[in-house]
Amino acid sequence: MAFPLLFLFFLPTIISTPNPSNYYSEPALNPIDACWRSNPNWAANRQALADCGIGFGSDATGGKFGSIYVVTDPSDDPEYPEPGTLRFGVIQTEPLWIVFATDMAITLKRELMVNSFKTIDGRGAKVEISNGPCITIQNVSHVIIHGISIHDCKPGKSGRVRSTVTHCGDRRESDGDAISIFSSSHIWIDHCYLARCTDGLIDVIHASTAVTISNNYLTQHDKVILLGHNDDFTDDKIMKVTVAFNRFGDGLVQRMPRVRFGYAHVANNWYNKWEMYAMGGSADPTIFSQGNYFMAPDDSLSKQVTKREVYANGWKKWKWRSSNDVFLNGAYFVQSGWGSCTPFYTQAQAFAVAHGSLAPLLTETAGTLSCVLGKPC
Repeated sequence: MAFPLLFLFFLPTIISTPNPSNYYSEPALNPIDACWRSNPNWAANRQALADCGIGFGSDATGGKFGSIYVVTDPSDDPEYPEPGTLRFGVIQTEPLWIVFATDMAITLKRELMVNSFKTIDGRGAKVEISNGPCITIQNVSHVIIHGISIHDCKPGKSGRVRSTVTHCGDRRESDGDAISIFSSSHIWIDHCYLARCTDGLIDVIHASTAVTISNNYLTQHDKVILLGHNDDFTDDKIMKVTVAFNRFGDGLVQRMPRVRFGYAHVANNWYNKWEMYAMGGSADPTIFSQGNYFMAPDDSLSKQVTKREVYANGWKKWKWRSSNDVFLNGAYFVQSGWGSCTPFYTQAQAFAVAHGSLAPLLTETAGTLSCVLGKPC
């Protein structure tokens, strides 16, 4: 009797899943994973993953129309990267789908500048980027990062960093983010493990837009996801970000996400006992919380899901809405504003959103996956 009840709860609240996999016959509880994971031959056409995106970043093609580039060497030279290294692949001009020959732990000497039309695909190997500066996506478009463990990132020293084959420039010290997205569009971050970095786990700033953050496992960190540069940077009004199917695990404090000016659709995520708040913002952002599962901390002072960084009542006009969310252990969401709060996705961007009671199931395999060649992932 349990299965029919679950199925009834999963009536889509937007539209049905785009790009369904021919290998999947059961109800698609997670539309991204249902698109590719049950296909035992996923490795024969890795670029098919680019057709499985949802939300505002679903148009990110990454290296879909390029060759496969295999990383065989974990070493790093920020100025003159060698063929076979990750940095050599990401700076190329042409589209590339970047994979890894074997398990690999990479410690970068300076931030990794990713060029347009690149996919970093860790499926089939255990790939870690850690204990040094990490990933920067700046002034580019169409980047996909999938299946990578990015943790313990440190500020990078100032110095020369190559961003393309023909350009190597001076960079200031980086902040120590896991993934920094500056002035970029059509970006998709999926099935990554993110933890314990010096600054943020994911920053989306400086008028970046068309971004999806999905299926990630985030844990043991203070300032988790920042959307919007500062309260004076009004160019971030164009920002549209989808945050879906992520598991916000133990030891997180705040910013899941924190939004300025732009629009965030936060759907079917699982939140476990934040220390300060889950969703916050300033400068009149719009936040649509839909089908999330909120487990409040035991501390009675931190039960509110939302936090407005403002000292007047102007926030009452901000559009912050909750729909089909589940609140446990005293969690509560303070809504505000009026008028429509829907994301107005295109048909290609739209996806089914389940009731919040199903969010734990939807996020059960968030983070990196143990994919084996020749088997469903």
